[in-house]
Amino acid sequence: QPGVTLAHSAVSTRRSRVRSSGGKEAWPHSRPYVAYLEIQRRDERIRCGGFLVAENFVLTAARCQGESITVVLGAHNVSQWEPSQQVIPVQRQIPHPQYNSKTLNNDIMILQLQDKGHRTKYVGLISLPPAQQRVDPKSRCSVAGWGQTSATNKQISETLQEADVVVMPRRKRGGPWRYYNATTMMCVGDPEEGRSPFQGDSGASLVCGKEAQGIVSWGSKDGTPPAVYTRVSPFRPWIPETIDKV
Repeated sequence: QPGVTLAHSAVSTRRSRVRSSGGKEAWPHSRPYVAYLEIQRRDERIRCGGFLVAENFVLTAARCQGESITVVLGAHNVSQWEPSQQVIPVQRQIPHPQYNSKTLNNDIMILQLQDKGHRTKYVGLISLPPAQQRVDPKSRCSVAGWGQTSATNKQISETLQEADVVVMPRRKRGGPWRYYNATTMMCVGDPEEGRSPFQGDSGASLVCGKEAQGIVSWGSKDGTPPAVYTRVSPFRPWIPETIDKV
């Protein structure tokens, strides 16, 4: 796919996660870039989030790898068929070559879809930030996914949930944060507000302004904020270079 143009502008405690805890149901189809991922792993199926960055490429977390993945674009309620939905198998999974499954560093993956997603009012692209751009602490961003909505309620959401979250100052390494890497990760979610992603939302996008600045990666065992997201901007050169080689 040479010349593909990306949209852009001027575990145990770290398992597949993200609850929009403290959030609310998103207005249907208000986030047309959002992708729902159904992943087959041996005898189990798990779900992740992702986001459309080119007509046949989705970004997600590398931890969302599986034997096979099906992407649903244009969805709101994933428990039923909707006329807006486009169901497309993944042709190729391309995790970052330096992804570390223990530390979750470089937790980012490109999915090449078997067919192009057709842009409609329900399906569209999201912009990526310039290389190495950082989001200022205290910036208010948003995250959306179909994951578990609380630590006590194991029920996962069938409709897209969203929450506003705050970017926090960089974390110092130590304890549960011993693998935190400020170069490739960002800390998001104010403990006083209590809003954070949870299980089932890995790979979902952190949107600041109109750009996907982060990817849900890992957090605390009980889902309390802050959570850790992969920063997108350090991988800005790798993403188009990889897509162009496919």
